[in-house]
Amino acid sequence: MQIRILWADDEIDLLKPHILFLESKGYEVVPVNNGASAVDLSDEQGFDIIFLDENMPGITGLEALTRIKKTKPHVPVVMITKSEEEYIMEEAIGSNIADYLIKPVNPNQILLSIKKNLDSNKLVSQKTNSNYQQQFRELGMQLNSRLNLEEWSEVYKSLVYWELKLAEIEDNGMQEILNMQKKEANTQFCKFVEDNYLDWLNGVEEGPQMIHTLFKDKINPKLDEGSVFVLVIDNLRYDQWKVLSPIFNRYFNIKEEEVVYSILPTATQYARNAFFAGLMPSEIAKKYPNLWKGEEDEGGKNMHEAEFLESNLKRLGRNVKWSYNKITNLNAGKKLVDNFNQLLGNDLNAIVYNFVDMLSHARTEMEVIRELADDEQAYRSLTLSWFEHSPLHDIVKKIAESGKKLIITTDHGTVRVTNPVKIVGERSTNTNLRYKTGRNLSYKEKDVFQVNNPQDAYLPKSSISSEFVFTTDQDFFVYPNNYNHFVKYYNNTFQHGGLSLEEMLIPYVELEPK
Repeated sequence: MQIRILWADDEIDLLKPHILFLESKGYEVVPVNNGASAVDLSDEQGFDIIFLDENMPGITGLEALTRIKKTKPHVPVVMITKSEEEYIMEEAIGSNIADYLIKPVNPNQILLSIKKNLDSNKLVSQKTNSNYQQQFRELGMQLNSRLNLEEWSEVYKSLVYWELKLAEIEDNGMQEILNMQKKEANTQFCKFVEDNYLDWLNGVEEGPQMIHTLFKDKINPKLDEGSVFVLVIDNLRYDQWKVLSPIFNRYFNIKEEEVVYSILPTATQYARNAFFAGLMPSEIAKKYPNLWKGEEDEGGKNMHEAEFLESNLKRLGRNVKWSYNKITNLNAGKKLVDNFNQLLGNDLNAIVYNFVDMLSHARTEMEVIRELADDEQAYRSLTLSWFEHSPLHDIVKKIAESGKKLIITTDHGTVRVTNPVKIVGERSTNTNLRYKTGRNLSYKEKDVFQVNNPQDAYLPKSSISSEFVFTTDQDFFVYPNNYNHFVKYYNNTFQHGGLSLEEMLIPYVELEPK
């Protein structure tokens, strides 16, 4: 379909060469010599783009722009002017113009503005697809080699980068190829962790930065530099952080951004307690038997994070003033915003925010959330939409206004599960879909990562014969009883507790206020 251009300029006759040039490129140009005619024609006819001269007698370009935008808000309008005065630029930009050109303009400038506004999606799509095709080969070669810890972090960052870039374009052909490559990466990563995880924990070989030493290694040194806020957004994946980061960038400079490793199970009960205590779960259970809650114990499993943090600070020799706040609902978030100034006298403020975790559980249990977060892209979009209108956004702004440093991290990520794996266990076996612990578990060994002796993975051992097994990639555990019902119910939901790139490689970000 031919693109129609409306061009208003009181000296339109002098622009005849420009119009002929555009017509030679296949565009239809409708010329008028005043703002009133531009407004009338815009109301009466359909145009793909409008060029307005700013300085026309009668209705000026700015006045015409305002009237056109009232009836045709989505049509791109390009302002052309002889003046370089700042207030005119500000007026035009504030009225949501698509481009701003200074006279004299040449035909190629006009053509570039048209392409930028009308063909940019197509051009960006072509360029993005082309760039990923090249990167696809490079990533494929990397996945066929033996990657080390640092290389796995970079591969995952690259996969997330391309996932976000390809999500921006309409052509989803390359997205399908990326999904296949990401699945292959997950398979290789799971094998890598299975081969090395116990060796990392037991000092047989040098391991990555893991969550149970994150406070000691990364956060503790920052307390020497001044007051710090530590924000733990539960269940925050690296790709979710990347879509949130432009908002944080309005208020902060990102000084350091990396991925660190969660622990197994990648579940709040284990990983977040390990973060605050600075210890692995079996060490917590041994050192604080009255505070640790095992799988078989009733009640909340994360009720003592403040006590764990206090003990961690003492062990590190930190005699500092600190606070701990856990936000699990909207009212608690608003209350923290209202009482924010009370935190400013502290050396350390730890805030746990549970929304992303609640979102993943709600998506499993509520049909409306399933529809809103049908896939990875929608899941990220819902996270972004929530954050923009949440008390957490207000808290982040207040931290920046106070001039304090901010550290953002999480305890684990989450993965969309698509492949059921059968398992049989005793009645006392835990209910998590991504890991099981107990006695007499029956499963196919090739389907899981086994830890026959939980103490090797620094996990509490509930009985002499208990073990831990973890699903990998996009698998989830299902009991044979009522198998089809539970497969249908849990398939395509976001779960955590197992072994995957999304669950295990988590963001750690240090920010300083602008």
